[in-house]
Amino acid sequence: MATTTSDERSLGELFSSLSKDTTTLLRQEIELAKAEVSEKVTEAGKSVTALAVGGMIAYAALILILAAVAIGLSQVMSPWLATLIVGVVVAIIGLILVQRGLSTLKHLSFVPKKTLETLKEDKEWAQQQMK
Repeated sequence: MATTTSDERSLGELFSSLSKDTTTLLRQEIELAKAEVSEKVTEAGKSVTALAVGGMIAYAALILILAAVAIGLSQVMSPWLATLIVGVVVAIIGLILVQRGLSTLKHLSFVPKKTLETLKEDKEWAQQQMK
């Protein structure tokens, strides 16, 4: 009875092994992609949470400060003009903060770059195995 060494495996055995290895590799790539996307979503969630909490706290403080500023300005000008000036300044500051938050979110990429790179490598490996 002849034993089969790794050098003497049949073509069918080689293709079966390649198919099994490729399936395992693809499953691992899918798990990597899930982990990478999950990491990106968590990062975005933390940014959004920080933005929301910071905004709420700043809003509460800002109302008090703005009331004090408007009252102070109303001592040297008419109250409607003091309130208008304070409102315009606050609107500009708010716009700047919203722009900054949106800019941060726009720069986040949810594309699993590492997974795409390893998939390209896997494709090249599979092509080499087929030769």
